[in-house]
Amino acid sequence: MDFEFTPEQLEFVKDVERFLEENDDPEVFDVTRENMAQIVDTPPRRKFMAKVGEQGWLGITWPEEYGGSDGEGIYEYLLNEALAARGGPQIGKGVGIIGKTIISHGSDRLKKEFLPKILRNEVEFAVGYSEPNAGSDAASMQLKATRDGDGWRLNGQKTWTTSAHFADWYWVGARTDPDAPKHHGISLFLVPMDHPGITVKGIWTMGDERTNEVYLDDVWVSDDYVVGDLNRGFQYISEALDLERFTLFTYSPTAQRLDLLTEYVRTATRDGEPLKDDAVVRSRIAGLHTEAEVARVLGLKFVFTSSEGGAPPTSEASEYKLFTTEYSRRLANASMDIAGPGSQLRVRDEDAPMKGRSESTYRYTVIDTIGGGSSEIQKNIIARRKLGLPKNF
Repeated sequence: MDFEFTPEQLEFVKDVERFLEENDDPEVFDVTRENMAQIVDTPPRRKFMAKVGEQGWLGITWPEEYGGSDGEGIYEYLLNEALAARGGPQIGKGVGIIGKTIISHGSDRLKKEFLPKILRNEVEFAVGYSEPNAGSDAASMQLKATRDGDGWRLNGQKTWTTSAHFADWYWVGARTDPDAPKHHGISLFLVPMDHPGITVKGIWTMGDERTNEVYLDDVWVSDDYVVGDLNRGFQYISEALDLERFTLFTYSPTAQRLDLLTEYVRTATRDGEPLKDDAVVRSRIAGLHTEAEVARVLGLKFVFTSSEGGAPPTSEASEYKLFTTEYSRRLANASMDIAGPGSQLRVRDEDAPMKGRSESTYRYTVIDTIGGGSSEIQKNIIARRKLGLPKNF
């Protein structure tokens, strides 16, 4: 497989970098907010992403009939990596999870109502899969949807809904057939977040980012806002999760942190001796650089495989998500170990080694191994779908 970029792709990267330079804003870009924290959660970030939409980049991989450019997935990858490298918001759930699912399975009404708004970044979404007793196992969700006239009544609770406190619409899964097997009988709904039956309560993570519990009490949803076919929601969720596992966990911030650690080791001393001469430290740095290349190539493998057409490759998405987030966590741990006690100083502390990035990413990377499906879930997917092992191995 050829992982080299074409001249056209490299020119696109230059165009993106020029655009980012022209729109540089500390209220938009913050490299200390990584991966799952790179969201469109403030007015300046929302305004910036609207400008990205004006460039035609938000729908760069969408079909032309829906306002896109029919571009290859590599362009979306390059855009996301450039944004992540500066700590900017990612292209988001609207373009990927919601937009692509509506294009593939949504009604004409949903396409007409939501797709143009997504391309202009006029709408933000929250995704409701996880529940208190069904975290990474979406098939176990129990939020109840009961038939009521020409719509449904939703009752229950979701948790870990990251964007619920600022989103306009809720992309939520609910059980419409309680008698069906767990992987069936689930449907997807679009619900306005300002519905009077929705209550949002914040949960602050160890990474200083907010996620939420969401309570739905007699929330009525018209049949018009059911996504695709009834009782096929889990299949749609599975397709969308493959995209989420890749797009939410970019490589650029990890590469930056590896460069910071490498430069620290190159220049720092301990007990009057250059740290770079310590054999144990050298071995650890060499291992981290080797694993970084594995993470980079796994990402490119997913991109180029996806560009061949069809649904996103499930096992490749899980391989990338599992390896990259666990590697990012190992890198954070190594940064704390090598920098010593000073690495515990808070981020942006000029006196801290690597300006405190070690401390903040140590907290962030734990969350990354859980979001989008925990590492344990990814191992199960790889075992079953890649290795052909039985469920009860």
